[in-house]
Amino acid sequence: MFRFIAAAFLAASVSAFAADGDINVVIENHKFTPDRIEIPAGKKVKLVIDNRDATAEEFESHDLLARRPGPQRHLASLTGGFAAERLDALARGDLRPHGGVPEVLFVCVQNAGRSQMASAILRHLAGNRVHVRTAGSEPAAELRGTIVAALDEIGVPVGGEYPKPLTDEVVRAADHVITMGCGDACPVYPGRQYLDWDLDDPVGQPLAEVRRIRDDIEARVRELLSSIAGP
Repeated sequence: MFRFIAAAFLAASVSAFAADGDINVVIENHKFTPDRIEIPAGKKVKLVIDNRDATAEEFESHDLLARRPGPQRHLASLTGGFAAERLDALARGDLRPHGGVPEVLFVCVQNAGRSQMASAILRHLAGNRVHVRTAGSEPAAELRGTIVAALDEIGVPVGGEYPKPLTDEVVRAADHVITMGCGDACPVYPGRQYLDWDLDDPVGQPLAEVRRIRDDIEARVRELLSSIAGP
């Protein structure tokens, strides 16, 4: 019986070795290719990132990100940020109802198209009046190039965003949960507003069609912003 560390890095970057009968996985740089390290059942696993022990949240976050299909670029550097975002969401969820800045979560399937466009536009329009997160029920490895291009045309930056898995704490932290084609993947908790936006999926569509979807999303985002934070 074996279980797996969901990603290994270039041979020079990762080592897995026994320490007192357990397994250490050491990550020493941020360049890697997908692979797997077999971990015998019953062994404890210790993840070390750049000469420091990973937290439990980083270990789990690394595993969740590594499950995304396709090339796993920048996985080590994304792990810490993803873990920090989850911890922040957990803290915000514990403080609800906080009565402060409204929190919006956009969820689609791959978190590489619709939800990323919606979140980028809302951040651009709202500034610090709204806190925005995104997630996907089956996240892709990267944002689609046509999404970035369509947003760039209207002066909306993507920043350092990347597709990330849907986790319980980001739903609990949200005041408004906007789903887009992901069915029942998002858990429902009382005290949140849930909206389902019926939008075409821009993945694989030509730029002209992505622009149409972008404009539809922008109109919906402007209406949402007006309702939760005023003009």
